[in-house]
Amino acid sequence: MNPSQPPRTVLVTGAARRLGRDMALALAAGGWQVAVHYRGSAADALQTVNDCRAVAPGAADFEAFQADLADESAVHELLPRVVERLGSVDAVVNNASMFEHDSVGSFGYESLAAHMRTNAGAPILLAQALHAHLLARKATGVVVNLLDQKLWNQNPDFVSYTLSKAALEAATTMLALGLAPQLRVVGVAPGLTITSHLLPQEKFRELHKLSPLGRSSTPQDVVATVKFALENQSITGTTLLVDGGQHLMKFERDFSLMQVP
Repeated sequence: MNPSQPPRTVLVTGAARRLGRDMALALAAGGWQVAVHYRGSAADALQTVNDCRAVAPGAADFEAFQADLADESAVHELLPRVVERLGSVDAVVNNASMFEHDSVGSFGYESLAAHMRTNAGAPILLAQALHAHLLARKATGVVVNLLDQKLWNQNPDFVSYTLSKAALEAATTMLALGLAPQLRVVGVAPGLTITSHLLPQEKFRELHKLSPLGRSSTPQDVVATVKFALENQSITGTTLLVDGGQHLMKFERDFSLMQVP
């Protein structure tokens, strides 16, 4: 980064823990100024902010911003708050997701609406807000939407989650068309990347191997792809699948509900 230029600023949603935290730290180390969004994990968000400061090479600043992405008013207020504190915003990484189980048999309006608000509605509103901010600055920027290889390899589990990510994948194309040339919009779709309470470590390791390449994505793979999408000025309106080829295989169930072969 040119020391005479102000640092670029990126808002990363869901950046207090897990993959979002990894993104925040890598971007901080790469010279980005990072706004760390969180919903309820205040202590973790502050730790991520402090760790970003520790790895930052220059004069970049880092702040934590709380917002419930299911609340439309809170989403409308989020980007202006970041601008007020950090001066400007050049990019948004829509990483935060709601991921709760339902099936074709248990599906209902309430679950669908909740997933749609957080997983599709909030990213669209943040892209809209960033576009307006860039227009006012006569600048260009980028939105990266975290998707899921599940969209290319569907099964009947997590119906509302999958529908909300499908909506976000469609929105990636629509926003890229509607908000150009000020804004690029890129999707990144990981495969099985990190474990959770639904996957014991040994089962996660075995499932992670189920791909044509013998491994799915790692956090480092996903972070590197997000950085590439942020910085490559010729990419928009498409999705980069980072999954070791898992989308090429047929899985009858979601990873969290599969039996290890």
